[in-house]
Amino acid sequence: MSGRARLALCAAAATLMTSCALLPLVSPTTWIFQVALLVAVQTGVGTLTRRVPLARPLTIVCQVAVSLMLLTLFFVPGRSIAGFLPGPDSFRQFGELLQSGADDVGRYAPPAPLSPGIRLMIVGGVLLIGLLVDAVAVTFRSAAPAGLPLLALYSVAAGLSSGSADWLWFLLAACGYLMLLLAEGRERLSQWGRVFSGAPRAQSWESPGAVAPVRTGRRIGAVALGIALVAPLALPALEGGLLADTGTRVGDGLGNGKTISAVNPLVSLRDNLNIDQDRQVIAYRTNSSDTEDMYLRIVALDDFDGTTWKPAQRHITDVPDTFPDPPGLAGAVRRTEVDTRISAANWYAQDWLPMPYPATHVKIAGSWRYEPVGRTLVGDHGQTTRGLQYEVKSLVLQPTAKQLAAAPEPPAEFKREFTKVPSSLPAVVARTALQVTAGASNHYEEAVKLQNYFAFDGGFTYDTSVQNGTGSQAIARFLKEKQGFCVHFSFAMAAMARTLGIPARVAVGFTPGSPQPDGTMSVGLRDAHAWPELYFEGVGWTRFEPTPSRGSTPSYTQSHTPHGENPEAPRPSASSAAEPSAAPSAKEKCSLAERKEGPCGTLPAGIAAPPGEGGPPWYQILAWGLLGLVLLAVPLTPMLWRLRSRSVRLAPDRRGQGIGAGARHTGEIEMTVLPGGAPSPGRQSELAVGHTLAVWRELTDTAWDYGIVPDDALTPRKAAERIVRLGRLDGSAAEAVHRVAGAVEQVLFAARPHPRSGLAEDVRTVRTALRSTAGRRTRTRAVLAPRSAMRAVWAARDRWTALTARASARWTALVHRPSGQQNG
Repeated sequence: MSGRARLALCAAAATLMTSCALLPLVSPTTWIFQVALLVAVQTGVGTLTRRVPLARPLTIVCQVAVSLMLLTLFFVPGRSIAGFLPGPDSFRQFGELLQSGADDVGRYAPPAPLSPGIRLMIVGGVLLIGLLVDAVAVTFRSAAPAGLPLLALYSVAAGLSSGSADWLWFLLAACGYLMLLLAEGRERLSQWGRVFSGAPRAQSWESPGAVAPVRTGRRIGAVALGIALVAPLALPALEGGLLADTGTRVGDGLGNGKTISAVNPLVSLRDNLNIDQDRQVIAYRTNSSDTEDMYLRIVALDDFDGTTWKPAQRHITDVPDTFPDPPGLAGAVRRTEVDTRISAANWYAQDWLPMPYPATHVKIAGSWRYEPVGRTLVGDHGQTTRGLQYEVKSLVLQPTAKQLAAAPEPPAEFKREFTKVPSSLPAVVARTALQVTAGASNHYEEAVKLQNYFAFDGGFTYDTSVQNGTGSQAIARFLKEKQGFCVHFSFAMAAMARTLGIPARVAVGFTPGSPQPDGTMSVGLRDAHAWPELYFEGVGWTRFEPTPSRGSTPSYTQSHTPHGENPEAPRPSASSAAEPSAAPSAKEKCSLAERKEGPCGTLPAGIAAPPGEGGPPWYQILAWGLLGLVLLAVPLTPMLWRLRSRSVRLAPDRRGQGIGAGARHTGEIEMTVLPGGAPSPGRQSELAVGHTLAVWRELTDTAWDYGIVPDDALTPRKAAERIVRLGRLDGSAAEAVHRVAGAVEQVLFAARPHPRSGLAEDVRTVRTALRSTAGRRTRTRAVLAPRSAMRAVWAARDRWTALTARASARWTALVHRPSGQQNG
């Protein structure tokens, strides 16, 4: 194996060893075998094209083309041409798969399921890294910078992984990179001959000239790698670094009395609502006879900056055995304590604990902390809900409309904190709130009018295809366009309530889910929801539901609720002892709001494309078609150029072009052309000379294609003898070679040259004879990757050099004009 081929093999091995760091991120790990196959083929294509040899850019283009064909074959064969050639549908399907993979990455915690989108992202990403490493280290012979794409690949994996075997993946990646550096050093040293290293040593697999330096390099690499693994154990730990195991978690490394500053949990809510296939997140069983109000709250967003709502920075404490009474709750409000046993899915890794509000007691294992203001539990030191089972005692509150209407003003400091609105909030928000609540005599009536405005009376439409919206004008734009999903409705109602002086915040969590045949409730990703909570003194934080077709309208906000009576409280049932079921949701839940309007059903996740607009425009199809033709033609360029040059050189009736073909390497031949385009009689002999030289060039190039490298130092006669000997030619083929060589000597050295006829047929005879004596591999290469095609590269290089030289001369003449010369 040559040194360059060994370097290519080491580059591929380094890529595969580094890609092992992605193994903990996805389950199952069968993608590694597909990656190994594709990287091996990509490396083989690079090795073959470098042996032709092709120009460096052409080598990379060939690797890209073959890699794209392989990805098409493995991922979108049904949308391709002949099963492996990419077309417009193939690229469109690639885009859909990548978008699906990006959604899955944002939705699942590691290890994520190996969906087609994630598989394409991993396989395609590793293949791209392998191409970069091969191009930098092998094609351009610079192994050290090839560590940058390897580092990028490892950094992505290290930033997402949280396993205990991270050191192993670092060791594999580092060993792969060191192996690549040593292979390059060994190949460079071997080009300098033997290295003097004292007495002869025992035979080894290394070449004698590289034993000592390579052995020393291995020792240095092993020492450096050992220091990199051991040194961090002796250094002070830095928590929360760029690649630390924090992700979106909060509370890592916190102790008693510390604070949390959480990320916004609304990042993936819209994606969860738009998934193609629902997936169970939580299963629970409760002894409450009515689960319609059993919302599972995750976190409360109480910090409003005019653009979005987010959790405020709060103090956290140890989880108390019994939670304190909810803030503002008076004894007159009817309540019932219920028990709920909750089981989280093994893939669902949430930092906040979903539970009914207000909880009074939680029985859970693990490291959790309690945030008193929001009455939520947050994971500490990387604790998540993955696969957890826990029990929650909570209150079902049943306030009456009369109690809410008679609620007194909350404490001034409390009201000031939860009614703050920034000056950047558009005036239309407060103005709309005043218009909607005109005629209301108290905050309760104002809250009900706001809820009904969004859910029933205002003409709003529930649409999950609308973007979340950013900027201070987001709420104003929503009030104008009247389209959105739960985030828009809850944000707008909470902001408008604050402008009216009602303390408000936004809660994020899940609607109650769907009942199962075994009596449990199943909560899926599509049950993700956001709703406003408004504060009434004597009742506390109270849920409202402004989002149409989602959740359930609270009974205390409906007109048929008696003002002076307590509504019927849900009664605990005796079925709470059983474990939650792991079965997925069987149906979508219909809300009371939907039942008020009539029959309900599942709304589409997105907006369908209008009829007749499903296909791409013609210019897009044309562009992709041209791109496919280019990708197909690039590997065939050497063969196409060779066919064209042969037809031009051997054409018997186009000798003017033959002169050009021969003069390209033997010097320009002037000729005079008569009016009408025919050469003058005095110059026709020169045309014949040019044709003879072109035929000779074709003969030597044909021999080169079959492995006989031309030697320009030989005379035509000696060159002919060499071709006959190395090509093992005899009989008519040998005579044909000598006839062409004799014709060349005659036109070059004779005082009166007399060109011979039939030279083109002689070249065809020689080509047939060379083909018959060559092996299959040589014949295939002579057709698909002819060696003589390098003349096209040389000619292009010469033209480029001449062009730049002329441009440089003109620029020099323009800039360095003599001082005495004036512009005319």
